[in-house]
Amino acid sequence: MEPKKNLKSDVSRNSSLFFAVGLTLMMGITYLAINYKTYDKVDVIADSLNLDDELDEEVPITEQIVTPPPPPPPPPAAPEIIEVVEDEEEVEETIIESTETEMETEIVEVEDVVVEEVEEDLEVPFSVIENVAVFPGCENKKGNAAKKDCMNEKVNKFIGRKFNTDLAGDLGLPPGKKRIFVQFKVDKSGNVTNIVARGPHPGLEKEAKRVIGQLPKMQPGKQRGKSVVMPFSIPIVFQVQD
Repeated sequence: MEPKKNLKSDVSRNSSLFFAVGLTLMMGITYLAINYKTYDKVDVIADSLNLDDELDEEVPITEQIVTPPPPPPPPPAAPEIIEVVEDEEEVEETIIESTETEMETEIVEVEDVVVEEVEEDLEVPFSVIENVAVFPGCENKKGNAAKKDCMNEKVNKFIGRKFNTDLAGDLGLPPGKKRIFVQFKVDKSGNVTNIVARGPHPGLEKEAKRVIGQLPKMQPGKQRGKSVVMPFSIPIVFQVQD
């Protein structure tokens, strides 16, 4: 029986040759792969400075103005001719005598110097004064308390008669109770001085000062037997009707 396989197509007959060629090729490729070298890439900056690209700035040419110097100051005025006038009057020289004493000078004894006492206006409050100021008509009252009450009553009646209550309406003040605080002093002679008023309107303050200034002269207050200044304060209250 004849074999069906072609003897020329038998690949096994040159297998050793193919193996040797393939082995040599693989060893060459391996060798080249082992000896292959690689390098890191370096970024190269390609920027460069081109001085030709700079713009030439044109500096404007300015004209320098020369300022003329200021004119020289005017020459000083010629001094006036001073006429010397001879002094015909003779001036007597004042001779200052020395105040030093000599040994032979007698010393004169000085008599006793009398020092005058200057009385000060002592001010004692109304609440602690020994003898209060006495309003006319309160002389018969006994004790400070009775005299104080009598003075308050007399002053309030005096204000009620003299004070112009219609003034508030003329000043355009709204209805209601109005209060004015008044302070004054009874001096050592019994006269009313240093009047101060404080109220809701300057017109009312002026009216209060006018009325208090008309108070009669009183007997001055006394402290330790001497006349003193006594301060006094009183409110003025009245109602403004609609």
